[in-house]
Amino acid sequence: MNKKWEFYEKDEEAVRKIQEEFGLSRLLATIIANKGLQTKHEIEVFLNPTRKDFHDPYLMPDMEIAVNRIIQAIKNQEKVIIYGDYDVDGITSITVLKKFLADRGLQVDSYIPNRLDEGYGLNKQAIDKIVEEKYKLMITVDCGISGIEEVEYGNSLGLETIVTDHHEPTEKLPNAIAVVDAKRKDNKYPFNQLAGVGVVFKLIQAISKVYNLEEKEFLKYLDIVCVGTISDIVPLVDENRVITKLGLKLVEVTRNVGLKALLMSIGYKKIDSSAISFGVAPRINACGRMGHEQDALQLFLTDNIVEATNISKKLNEYNKQRQDIEKRIFEEVLVKIEKGEKDKPCIVLADENWHHGVIGIVSSKVTEMYYKPSILICIEGDEGKGSGRSIPGFDLHEALTKCDKYIDRFGGHSMAIGISVARDNFEKFKEDFEKYVNNSDIKGLAPVIKVDEEVTARDIGISIVNELSMLEPFGEANKMPMFMYKNLKINSIRALSEGKHLKLTLKDENLIIDAIGFNMGYLANEYLLGEKVDVLGNLEINSFNGRESVQFNLKDMRKSY
Repeated sequence: MNKKWEFYEKDEEAVRKIQEEFGLSRLLATIIANKGLQTKHEIEVFLNPTRKDFHDPYLMPDMEIAVNRIIQAIKNQEKVIIYGDYDVDGITSITVLKKFLADRGLQVDSYIPNRLDEGYGLNKQAIDKIVEEKYKLMITVDCGISGIEEVEYGNSLGLETIVTDHHEPTEKLPNAIAVVDAKRKDNKYPFNQLAGVGVVFKLIQAISKVYNLEEKEFLKYLDIVCVGTISDIVPLVDENRVITKLGLKLVEVTRNVGLKALLMSIGYKKIDSSAISFGVAPRINACGRMGHEQDALQLFLTDNIVEATNISKKLNEYNKQRQDIEKRIFEEVLVKIEKGEKDKPCIVLADENWHHGVIGIVSSKVTEMYYKPSILICIEGDEGKGSGRSIPGFDLHEALTKCDKYIDRFGGHSMAIGISVARDNFEKFKEDFEKYVNNSDIKGLAPVIKVDEEVTARDIGISIVNELSMLEPFGEANKMPMFMYKNLKINSIRALSEGKHLKLTLKDENLIIDAIGFNMGYLANEYLLGEKVDVLGNLEINSFNGRESVQFNLKDMRKSY
């Protein structure tokens, strides 16, 4: 599929000013200008955030109420439980709050719903168990904002609740003691894009202020907070950038036995946002996806290196199982698409042999491959559970609100949803949804790649590419910079890994540039030696046999005209 290459609007004056004030290369100054960072303070915080750049936690809604109630629970040694999600954000949220409260003398327990049996969020059966075990206070982390009925049910049974969350609230808030969520309409907190673990971090920071604790008492958890923040794909700007930039330094020397063991088992040489996103996060998430969420939590809680090493091995095995299941389902989906769905404006499929713990990942791959909204559903008995993913410009959540006649329930946002549909209603829902998408202006939507700058031979230097590391950590809203290089001659080209990846060398006069294109192996037969091409990708340093060279990590390629 042809992708549209779109340059940022360039402000030459802003670039020149940044270059002079901060002594940066023109290339780096251009990228910073593209991010819309203009004032000296904004740029300083972006490049070198410090602990002084955290916002006041008491600006968050209901923070003071939550802190006072938790301190009361500590004083009275009440029976408290933390209720969290089964993904990395939820697991790290429970870890941070549980460890911090233990240091304050309160041993608290935790509850994580099983993804396969209970699904996401609060549920009444879980609350029944919590009440039966005589807990007085429940603190939700990374969930709870949509649990209006469940919180009210807990109230009726004498269970008090503090909600800490980062998801969008509905018109009505849960009737809890406190609802700490910066996405509330009455929010005055200056940044509302924290992950769930970021909200927990603000909570322990606020409690620390009451106890007049040294900053290290809450800052020491930044390694775990950083892992949850990067893994939850929240925008890495403002306070999230402070968390991740400072947190990654702690991850490198982490004292968390489980995190250290997991990193060692993965074998990453460099600890950066990629090591978290592609190494740690999939393994922790695999636990929840495969129904073993307690293993992930125990990994972060244990102080025993032998136990941590054994759990890390389990996580690697769960991740392998997840990959195998995902690969099988993806191949089955592709067969179904090629048989009869390829020319439709969207992809809606169901099957009895699919695993709803991994179906969301497959849906993401399908949408990326075909650039169409996709919904994949696993049929279990009379019920179908599934996930959907969308493309920029098509609001999937809004679409389902218009096609909800045959849907049991759904939730999510414009780009991703979870859905339940009865087996008998699937075909009717599919017909409704396809009709809606057909009537939408979706055919003209094409993938757009934003380009930071066009580069030439003078920019392909190790020192210049190394300077780009000042932009790390990369992630949502702070993507790796994208560069275009025009009119390069193909010096060599071949497919690697059984045709999966593309390896080539490109020539610009006397300069030879190595390039790698992951999942682009199919292009090996579309280009000839000596052809001129324009390439788009990231600049990176490739280390091999003690030798460093600049490499182009390709994202797209086309013939030069």
